[in-house]
Parts: sequence; structure tokens; C-alpha cells
Amino acid sequence: MRRPNYDKHPFVKSGAADECAVGWVAIAAALPRLGVLCVECYPGADVDAIAEALCAHLDPRQVLDMRKLYRSAEELRAMFAPHLSEDRVFGQMNDVTIADYFAPDALQAARQTVAAASPDRLTLVIGTGASLVTGTDATVMYADMARWEIQLRFRRGELGNLGLRNEASDFSEKYKCGYFLEWRAADRLKRQLWDRVDLFLDTNRRDRPKLVSGTRMRSSLAQVGQRPFRVVPYFDPGPWGGHWMEEVCDLPRDKPNHAWCFDCVPEENSLLLGFGGERFEIPSIDLVFSHPIELLGRGVYERFGAEFPIRFDLLDTMGGGNLSLQVHPSTAYVQHQFGIPYTQDESYYLLDAGEDAVVYLGFRDGIEPEAMVRDLHAAEQGIEPFPADHYVQKWPAKPHDHFLIPAGTIHCSGKDSMVLEISATPYIFTFKLWDWGRLGMDGRPRPIHLEHGLRNLRWERTSAWTEENLVNRIVPLAHGDGWRTERTGLHELEFIEVHRTWFTRAVSFSTEGTLNVINLVQGEEAIIASPTNAFAPVTLHYAETMIVPAAMGAWTIRPASSQPGPECGVVVARVRGTEEPG
Repeated sequence: MRRPNYDKHPFVKSGAADECAVGWVAIAAALPRLGVLCVECYPGADVDAIAEALCAHLDPRQVLDMRKLYRSAEELRAMFAPHLSEDRVFGQMNDVTIADYFAPDALQAARQTVAAASPDRLTLVIGTGASLVTGTDATVMYADMARWEIQLRFRRGELGNLGLRNEASDFSEKYKCGYFLEWRAADRLKRQLWDRVDLFLDTNRRDRPKLVSGTRMRSSLAQVGQRPFRVVPYFDPGPWGGHWMEEVCDLPRDKPNHAWCFDCVPEENSLLLGFGGERFEIPSIDLVFSHPIELLGRGVYERFGAEFPIRFDLLDTMGGGNLSLQVHPSTAYVQHQFGIPYTQDESYYLLDAGEDAVVYLGFRDGIEPEAMVRDLHAAEQGIEPFPADHYVQKWPAKPHDHFLIPAGTIHCSGKDSMVLEISATPYIFTFKLWDWGRLGMDGRPRPIHLEHGLRNLRWERTSAWTEENLVNRIVPLAHGDGWRTERTGLHELEFIEVHRTWFTRAVSFSTEGTLNVINLVQGEEAIIASPTNAFAPVTLHYAETMIVPAAMGAWTIRPASSQPGPECGVVVARVRGTEEPG
């Protein structure tokens, strides 16, 4: 096992320590004592704790708590029911806004109250939607929070969804409501408000709130969009999880296993900005919203809008079990059924593998689809286990194999594998067909979506087609002194292109005006640099994922050691066909 050097808390240097106020005393000193203070809160921010601290330090004349203006929980549930369905996982994308959560008469009355407030005393308006009732003369403070922290609070029962009073509900119910409703609505409001925010409040740690000015935040993110950076990874157990990451990523042994590492999912990861020794945490999606063209490139932005379309994560089954047998929907299906513009095409890149590791991919030749459907239904009903080996082709898996998985292809990684999953971003739209008869981490059967899955299986993808199209489709592209580059995927049906470069000395790249996402798949560490010194050199460790913004242009990578040694390897993913000429 290699020496652990994986950085679990990467940050981007952004300013001096005195530009970041820490603790409520310092924060209060930066806030106004007169006029209107609007504290717009991302859903999940602890409104009670923030209000208590601000009242203690600022002594406002009046406090308007936006939670008192919500429609009733019953009215909200009835309004949202068509978007959420009865399914445990899936809902429908929609155009719900934060304003829809409030009774219109209550909003109008609140606007009148704020407009009539005395400018000689402080009026505090706080909560999600506070900016809906305050005027342009208000001081706006945005209390932000990363979605991973929100999910942890959901799990601990500390937090429910806006207005629904469902703190004690099942995690999956709260996550689904967040994913399909309140996060989308809150993001729409955040984007509208972004340029007029005066102050940003980091609320991820209740015991250590932090404040930076809006001007400093916006300039910091502008700088991030011009240099390579990593988001903050998070790790999670799963029913099939293994133990490879515990060693390589130096994780605490405080969970039964570690199944996932989400190392590049900007919707849910956070971004750490360094101010001296302080780390200011924001959702990394804020960068996507505020600097989409610099980050994504014009071609990606015109195709996807302000969304980050490439996802990298790690799947650890070393000493664990098989992933669920699954299939992803076609683009047409996911658009029609769920309102999602594109689907989760993906691939498995093997970082490591045990001697008997396999990947299930495609159907065996000569199977009878009708018989397989009957056996899947029997397994779903608990009559007998599904004989996956009879129907699904197993491929031996070894380090650096690359298995391509366009939508419609039945697949799963087997036990004793360490997978770098390279995929499109809509990550909850997986239709499980069979989960090996096991329970989830919550002690309940994991959701099976057999009917959805059966409608999307491409039965013609049998062994010969799969081998020819999806297994290690390596194409040499270029070579030079101490390096060589090859195409490893993805399939022509998928919009992501992946190249792999092996190198023993510095090799040059260009973003070609489009987003690059990279991972060091071999070698202890490598150095990413600018040939024009546009940014300070950055170290990339083994298995780490780094985002290379489109605006960066030229960049180089070399082994960290100046001494001769084994080859390093890096995979580079980008959206096919979005490069800008010359």
C-alpha cells in the first residue's frame, strides 16, 4: 500500500487573515447598526442561531423572521406533490421559486413593514427569502452552506425542508425535496442576488462563523476561475463499501467502510478559500454560477448553461461487495420522465483491482430477455435471488482498464475493485435492477426501479458488441520525449472525451478554451504549472481530482521528483466538441 498523501482539505489562497472576520464579535463589528440588515439564508443555515447571535450583538429594534410568512405545511405539501411523486428517490424538475413558499399577502405586508421602518434604528430581516421583502438600500448578508453539510444535518434529524416541519422524516424524503425543489429554487434566487450581496457568511460550522465582504468574495472567485483547483472531497459508507481509501486517503476508521469519495461534484462539494490561516467554506457551485464562461468555456456554457457537466468520484469495493446491478436512462427518457436535460453516461477507470476483480458489463450472448425479466421480478418479490452471472457478462478487471458505460448498458463493478468513475453529472438517475438481496446503511431495502430500468435496457449490447465498443478502446494519439498520449474513451454515444497521458518529464497541455477535469492515476505526486507563470505551481497527489478552468489556457504537468522514476499517468476529461480553435 502506498504512502498516504491525499489532501482531504484542499484550499485556494485568496487573501489576508484580516479580510475574514471570525466569530460573532468580529462579525458584528463589520455590520451596520442602522437601517435594514437583510440576512438571506440558503436552506439549511441555522436561522435560530444566527438570529440569536445578531440580536445579542446588534440589538435591532425589530426582527422579521421569514419563517413566519410561509404557507402552511399542508398547503406546501399539496403544492409540491406533483413534483415529488410517491417514489422514494425520483421527482420531477420544475420552476418553483422561493417566493412560492410564502403566502402572497404575508409577503406584501412584510414589504410594507420594512419600507416603513425607521432608518435611525436597525431592522433585521432574516431567513430564506429575506431579500424578497427588502429594498435596494438594505445591507445584504448571504448566509451560505454546502449541500454536503445540509445532508449531514438531514441525517442527524437536525434539519427539515423549508416550511414542511419534517425534521423527523426519512433522509431520502428530505433529500428528494431538497434536490428537486428547495435547492433549485434557492439557487435561482442566489444567482439573481449575487452581485448585490454586501457580505458573505460561512455557516457550515455553528461554532465558528466567518464573514468576508462581497467584493472580496467576488474577486476571489474570479481568481479561482483562472487557475487549477480542487473542491473539498467527502467520503461516505455504503452497503458494498471497501477499505482501500482508508489507507490511501488516510481516513479515520470511524465507519464500517468507505464506499464513496465525491471529489468533483460541484453541486454538493464545497470550496475552501484561504485567508491567512482561516478557511472560508462556500458551495463550489457558487463558482459555476458566478464565472461560468471562465470555468466551463463558451462551448460548454452554451450547451449546458451554468452547470458543471463532468463528475469524478471514487467507488471502493476492496474488501467489500458488488455494486448494485443497474442501468442509466436514455437522454430522451430522462427528459420526458424527470425534466432533466441530459443523462448519466459514465465509465469505470480501474485505479486498483484484486486478483479476481471483475466488471459486469453488457449481456451474455444468447440470453432470453423474457426469462431475465421474469427472474428480475422474482428477485424483486423476494422469491429467489437473481442469477446475474447467467445473464450479464463479466469482464476481468485490472489496474488502468477503462470500461465505457453509455446509457442503456447494464453494468456494475464487482467486489475488490477501486474505481475512478468518470461520468456526466445527473447522478441520482440510476435504475437499480438487483442489489444482491442486501439492505442499505439505514437497515431498509434499497430502492429498486425495475420498471424504469427495463424500459431502458439495450438488449443488443451483448458480449461481442461490448468487447468491441466498451472495453479498453485504447487509441494512441501522440508522443514525444518522455511522454505519450492515448484516447481511452468515452464511447461515441457519450459526450465526455477522456485522454490518458503517461509521462516521466514535463508535458504540455492546452485547455483549448474548454473545461478539463483531471486525475493522477499513477505516481505519488505531480506538479501542475503555467508556462507563463500565470499561477503558482500546484501539487496533484495520487487519486486526487483537479479542475482545470477553460480560461487557464496552457498548462504543464511533470513528476514532482526530479530524479528518474516510474511513469506517472494522468487522465484528462472534457466535453467533446467544445474546444475553441487556435
